[in-house]
Amino acid sequence: MTGKQPTHSTVPQPESGLSRAAGSIVIGMARHWLAIFNTVWALYVFVPFLAPIFMEIGWQAPAAVVYTIYSVLCHQLPDHSYFLFGPSFIPQTPELIAGGMQAGASLLIERSFIGNEDIGWKVALCQRDVAIYFSVFLAGLSYTLVRNRAKPLSLKIFILLTIPMAIDGLTQLIGWRESNWWLRSVTGALFGAAAVFLVYPYVEDAMQDVLDTELRRRAAPMPAPEPDRAG
Repeated sequence: MTGKQPTHSTVPQPESGLSRAAGSIVIGMARHWLAIFNTVWALYVFVPFLAPIFMEIGWQAPAAVVYTIYSVLCHQLPDHSYFLFGPSFIPQTPELIAGGMQAGASLLIERSFIGNEDIGWKVALCQRDVAIYFSVFLAGLSYTLVRNRAKPLSLKIFILLTIPMAIDGLTQLIGWRESNWWLRSVTGALFGAAAVFLVYPYVEDAMQDVLDTELRRRAAPMPAPEPDRAG
């Protein structure tokens, strides 16, 4: 017996609850990415200040957790760091040695010095990193005012604003000179702000594309099923 075999059309299935929930998360992140970024950077730059606060009130275990986590992300050298609850917010090497830091020790031993009741307690992020990420946070807040009309910072200007930090860090690294807290702060802040105004406009465009795509997908009508031509 010969004849045309029946064809079976594929009936589109309704969107599952899991798929719709995932889409809602994507839409939420695309709409609120700037608030998410600013919150993350705020936590990143302010949590290191909890370590000395914890030490001051005797919470050594939570302080150790903060110091340990940030030790992976920052060199934490005492002479490049801020100290809280001591005689100086920016103690110099002689003061640190007098306060208990081992002189001439390896960098691993030096960076492990977190302070004491006499010298104060070290912030878990170095001065330059504090400046960079605090600047990223502040620039992110200011970006909210111009996000609808901001254009990416030109690469030339970004490089120009990065050069001071590169010179300051490199000349210190190879031993030509010693930097200081305000140079680390100024050069780090310039880099952080420049990075935001270079990158965030591209992120804004990308997130808007994601949002438009997801909203169009949701708004598209479900195609009608083809009639069954079997028989």
